[in-house]
Amino acid sequence: MSRTPDRNDTTGRGISSAVLAATSAVATRQFAHAGENNTIQVALVGCGGRGTGAIANALSVQNGPIRLAAMADVFEDRLNPSLENTVKAFPNLVDVPPERRFIGFDGYRHAMDCLSPGDIVILATPPAFRWVHFTYAIEKGLHVFMEKPVTVDGPTTRRMLQLAEASVAKNLKVGVGLMWRHCQARGELRRRIEQGEIGEIVAMRTYRMAGPTGSAAVGRKPADQRELLYQIRNFHAFLWASGGAYSDFLIHNIDECCWMKNAWPVDAIGTGARHYRGEMVDQNFDTYSVEYTFPDGTKLYLDGRTMPGCHQEFASYAHGSNGSAVISNGPRIPTLCATYKGTRIAPSDIAWRSENEPIPYQLEWDHLIDAIRRDLPYNEVRRGAEASLVTSMGRMAAHTGQRVTYQEMLDCPHEFAPHADALTLTSAAPLVARPDGTYPVPMPGIVRDREYAEA
Repeated sequence: MSRTPDRNDTTGRGISSAVLAATSAVATRQFAHAGENNTIQVALVGCGGRGTGAIANALSVQNGPIRLAAMADVFEDRLNPSLENTVKAFPNLVDVPPERRFIGFDGYRHAMDCLSPGDIVILATPPAFRWVHFTYAIEKGLHVFMEKPVTVDGPTTRRMLQLAEASVAKNLKVGVGLMWRHCQARGELRRRIEQGEIGEIVAMRTYRMAGPTGSAAVGRKPADQRELLYQIRNFHAFLWASGGAYSDFLIHNIDECCWMKNAWPVDAIGTGARHYRGEMVDQNFDTYSVEYTFPDGTKLYLDGRTMPGCHQEFASYAHGSNGSAVISNGPRIPTLCATYKGTRIAPSDIAWRSENEPIPYQLEWDHLIDAIRRDLPYNEVRRGAEASLVTSMGRMAAHTGQRVTYQEMLDCPHEFAPHADALTLTSAAPLVARPDGTYPVPMPGIVRDREYAEA
């Protein structure tokens, strides 16, 4: 499987020039420890931009020997350039001969079979396959790093919560790619909010408004491509594969705000629409506006937009009874966090501002490897599943035009791809195209049943 890189999105993974520069010293290390029993071997399952970026962060950890030993993807034209780029960046930390490169839907099994218990598998495929691959990783006794979101609907969330318990019972260390939770600036801001620096949070707002991102907007399938592979290659465009652009991209904004509030919302209402679609046939809306409500009644207001030529903003804010805070301030990495003396977000009212810090993409890997090396408790799956469910709750509220509660989303019986574990290169796609090559899109207020509105 592959994850196409979000190269227009600076929060997406990929081996960028910054990463290459930061890891140039690491790349010169001689792999002299290959024979030692403390070498951690890594398999990459999903060789798109995010998977390639994740392996770069893994190989950059300065905490004992580590090497890339196996790779798997559905697409050979994803695996090969991923391997080539990784070898260039880390020539002495890669040992993936042809017999440990696997193409096909069963490639994840073969890649994990190359590892031993205590090694790591990176799961960076479209999230529809996350529970399938995680199940096998637990069976093999492997530590895991999985990209977000980890679920896209109620049934897969319930399944992932069960798998979370199973992985904890086996003492497996699991990281989830919600890297802002490892951001030192946000961590310090969270501490200050807990200590009452801005008083009680009374409202939050978050924005992700930019041009089209990734493969979220696509045209009709070329005649020479199989339907299933076309949809996987353009997974952001299809709800079954990714939860769509809402789940895949807005989860970061939602999660960081919930972290500051130290709670998950109990319900959501929302609106959304498609505009200027032309020949695009994906299932996404171009605009989303969702109001989340927390248990104490506090509101989180989210605005998302993927339209060129409009106001752009990528930021989150918290408003308290005695002040306010900037949680994040744009696509820059690392971010700058700040608290303010009043309700104005103005330089003259700054009470505290964060300093430059290490990149969270790297920090989350440093923390995961440290937990493995020292056998510390470390498992982010439950939190990742809950963040994914809350994100799906907002998406479904916008797509149905109805209020959706946390419990309704968790209990919702509709599963986008119930047979994801049985798909092969010749399988039919979970989503069937219309005769004209278009696909069903959400129709708020018309299709209101939560089980069918996003089918």
